[in-house]
Amino acid sequence: MKFGISDLTVVPIRKDPSDKSEMVSQLLFGEHFKITESDEKWSKIIVSHDNYSGWICNKQIRLIKEETYNKFKNVKPYISTKLFDVVVKNDITQTISAGSIIPNYKDGISFIENEKFIFKGTVKKQGKENIEKIVDVAMAFLNTPYLWGGRTAFGIDCSGLVQIAYRLIGINLPRDASQQIEYGNEITDINKSKIGDLAFFNNEKGAIIHVGILIGKNKIIHASGKVRIDNLDKKGIINKLANNYTHTLNKIKRLL
Repeated sequence: MKFGISDLTVVPIRKDPSDKSEMVSQLLFGEHFKITESDEKWSKIIVSHDNYSGWICNKQIRLIKEETYNKFKNVKPYISTKLFDVVVKNDITQTISAGSIIPNYKDGISFIENEKFIFKGTVKKQGKENIEKIVDVAMAFLNTPYLWGGRTAFGIDCSGLVQIAYRLIGINLPRDASQQIEYGNEITDINKSKIGDLAFFNNEKGAIIHVGILIGKNKIIHASGKVRIDNLDKKGIINKLANNYTHTLNKIKRLL
């Protein structure tokens, strides 16, 4: 088995091995993975932090040793905290996105095996923080356009927003809303919900199709067209501009 890491700002993960296949997620800088199968152009990977599987282009793979992969997997990472930060390699400046992992970080320097990066930005070691910080973290993404599979401030989907926001306060979550709903404790009374609770929504068949973060006073921040704030009641999300229901509430879960 081979192993890799993203040394690019963002790498699309596709459902099938084709440039025309839908993008189901993205790799951020510093995220590492196992390679489970490959052909001439594409490799199927399993991402270390959330076990998400998909296909990436071989041209965008930076291979690493198994011992390097295991080291990265078994330590709490340093992560970039601003919407956009910068790393420099061989005098070439590269922008990276919030939630990117800064491997082997110390005093402004990062290493991927023998490659040295200078990190110019705000970094912290991942660890649990006050749940109410989730509001400021998520609000930084306001008006980010919706992008299926997106995980950055250039484009993000509903579960991508939740995953990145929670990573920035020290909690790792799976990639999709249908996976995220399996975590935490259910809050059966919306009036007892708190800041940082996750609200999940279903379609007419009962499948979980949407998620957002409660930010107090029956308000929810979520990615729908763009990252936006709307009202929430026991039926679902009420679009403030159109004044109609856009999503049907399934349940509310509390992680902390």
